Amino acid sequence: MIRIVTADGRQETEFLEELRGRSAQTDAAVTQTVSEILADVRARGEEAVRDYTRRFDGAAPAQFEIPRAQWEAAAAGSDPAFLAALERAAENIRAFHSRQVRQSFIDTQANGVLLGQRVRGLTRVGVYVPGGTAAYPSSVLMNVIPAKIAGVREIVMATPPSKDGSVNPDVLTAALVAGVDRVFAVGGSQAIAALAYGAGSIPRVDKIVGPGNIYVATAKKLVYGAVDIDMVAGPSEILILADSGANPEFLAADLLSQAEHDRLASSILITDDARIAQATAEALERQLAALPRAEIAAEALRNYGGIIVAPDMDTAVRLANEIAPEHLEVAAENPLTYIGRLDNAGSVFLGHYTPEPVGDYFAGPNHVLPTSGSARFFSPLSVDSFVKRSSFIYYPEEALRGAAADIERIARQEGLDAHANAVAVRFAEQEGKKR
Repeated sequence: MIRIVTADGRQETEFLEELRGRSAQTDAAVTQTVSEILADVRARGEEAVRDYTRRFDGAAPAQFEIPRAQWEAAAAGSDPAFLAALERAAENIRAFHSRQVRQSFIDTQANGVLLGQRVRGLTRVGVYVPGGTAAYPSSVLMNVIPAKIAGVREIVMATPPSKDGSVNPDVLTAALVAGVDRVFAVGGSQAIAALAYGAGSIPRVDKIVGPGNIYVATAKKLVYGAVDIDMVAGPSEILILADSGANPEFLAADLLSQAEHDRLASSILITDDARIAQATAEALERQLAALPRAEIAAEALRNYGGIIVAPDMDTAVRLANEIAPEHLEVAAENPLTYIGRLDNAGSVFLGHYTPEPVGDYFAGPNHVLPTSGSARFFSPLSVDSFVKRSSFIYYPEEALRGAAADIERIARQEGLDAHANAVAVRFAEQEGKKR
């Protein structure tokens, strides 16, 4: 079911090339369909949103916005243990992200110059949350709480309606816990278009975040520029580094935790022990048989899963940095010694008792992570994702006089005489009087 590859310079290279091909896949038909929906919503607004909601969701609610009383009713009717778990998770997420807050600053110089940076939250953010069987209340917490901490003025959530116009009650409960301001029962590409351009009662936002299917992901990619987005997310992925002391049953369970997401998910184990590799492959077969989503997980493991047997853990680390996974587990005797060497990963999970779901649901660090190797240059969603920074400059007359010659020289060297003149004109009259 899952291939075992020996890191000999050839086999692992071929395997990694196949893996990169997964992230390069595009669907021209999806892009065309989404482009048409975006253009239609931009032209016809809420009327188009209503038409697409009827077509794709079976019916459109009379009003897209869901009254707050319905959120409160959903929370009141939820399992008390589930609600308590959400609240504890939210507390952990707030505690972690509160440490990310940046301060504005002013630098006062001796010549009277003031330089500084102003940091403030975005005005309005849209959070997309899948509905139905793929509803993820944890994503509500992860996307909304950092935005609240950043000082975003208004957070608007969009989530698909069922045929009766209702939305998933767990998602509404999470919206209440996280601090969402408004909720709209609209999903798919039409929701992204409405948030990007504004559509009747659905307001235009400055940034769109949150997971979704290929149509939602494509829509986010296409509206980027009209609004900001969190990232272009690909299929889920996990990479585990394991030494000879790892438990194959744990490793198999953790690989399956991502393989069950979808058929394009990637689950990779790199170990320096061939016995661990074989035992994990056998454990995968046993555990897979008991999974409700076994068919999906099996296809993911078959096409995009792999176990790489490396000659040593140094090689394993090098390969991990090359792959740059979304989730990186270190199942090793001394996991903390690897932190400074693992440069490319969305989130790192250290030790035998820190499986990936701890980060997905509870620990506090964000679970919105870069995928498809983009951890080489992207970072997890954070408070920084929801702020904008403006610099400011104040020069008194004498300070500008002292810098004028240098500014003019650089401007004229670039052939931009008007730039140079914007400085020179301020002293031309005084220079003339001196002469």
